[in-house]
Amino acid sequence: MSLYTAKEIMEILPHRAPFLLIDTIEVLEPGVRAVGTKCVSMNEPYFQGHFPGNPVMPGVLIMEALAQVGAVAILSQPEWKGRTAYFAGIDKARFKQKVIPGDVLTLEMEIIKVKGPIGIGKAVAKVGDKVAAQAELTFAIG
Repeated sequence: MSLYTAKEIMEILPHRAPFLLIDTIEVLEPGVRAVGTKCVSMNEPYFQGHFPGNPVMPGVLIMEALAQVGAVAILSQPEWKGRTAYFAGIDKARFKQKVIPGDVLTLEMEIIKVKGPIGIGKAVAKVGDKVAAQAELTFAIG
């Protein structure tokens, strides 16, 4: 059973369809880490053009999904309740395998550094036990 469903995630994040890219939060240690999921469906609007006949989830959207999981981790702390976490940077990004319709993407974010309203998280997206993408993501809370 999920810790948070999309409804509860929307109480923390300002994102809404079609840009809410996480379906559940399975693990949450506020300010420390979170693990979420994205069930990749052929009905996603980006598959109309990326790529017709060979649908692949865009890497930038995988990074955004990871950032959203990280935002849940950081914004779940009482001092940041009601705020917005903005993307401030991506470092060491690597894409290891395609993510296609039918995949369940497991999105893991560990907050590794926070100084004031700026922080960095170590992000890993997996399909099953295979790494699909990884990066260090920087955020700023506004």
